[in-house]
Amino acid sequence: MKEAVHIGRNPSSQPDLQKLMREVALGDQDSFAAVYDAVAGSVLGVARAVLRDQAQSEEVAQEVLVEVWRTAPRYRPERGTVVNWILTLAHRRAVDRVRSVEAAAARDHKAALLDRTPEYDEVTEQVETRLEREQVRRCLRTLTDIQRQSVTLAYYRGLTYRQVAEALALPLGTVKTRLRDGLIRLRDCLGVSA
Repeated sequence: MKEAVHIGRNPSSQPDLQKLMREVALGDQDSFAAVYDAVAGSVLGVARAVLRDQAQSEEVAQEVLVEVWRTAPRYRPERGTVVNWILTLAHRRAVDRVRSVEAAAARDHKAALLDRTPEYDEVTEQVETRLEREQVRRCLRTLTDIQRQSVTLAYYRGLTYRQVAEALALPLGTVKTRLRDGLIRLRDCLGVSA
């Protein structure tokens, strides 16, 4: 970057920035060089104050000065001085950079959290299912024959109480009692709370 001319020190040596901006708007490269010399240091200062990182501040300052060249026709003297317009561009660009960096950091953090989330483990699920089945089988063996048969017919074959009673040739009330008692024993054996 070129060395900046300090604005406000000696008014007689100050370039007429409004006149220069009109010429920059028409594509005059020499006028742009004069504007660049006059404001580059201040633009860098604004960027550094927001970003607090020299390399990023230099990048933002360069981007702002390129934007001044490209958007010079948009400058409106009735809205403020050339310096204020350019420094406003610099401040906005620096704030945008901060937001962009923060958003990228948040995305990276979220991605890192997702990477640490364990995937569904099919093998573990199969092992747990087998262990649960074995525990149910073991608990079924603790039931009386009528309880075990009633539970098996009702819950594994989907029969109604009446169908279970007919299949076992037992009164309906007996089947209901044996099912209730068998389920209570299963629940206790499996360690399931009521």
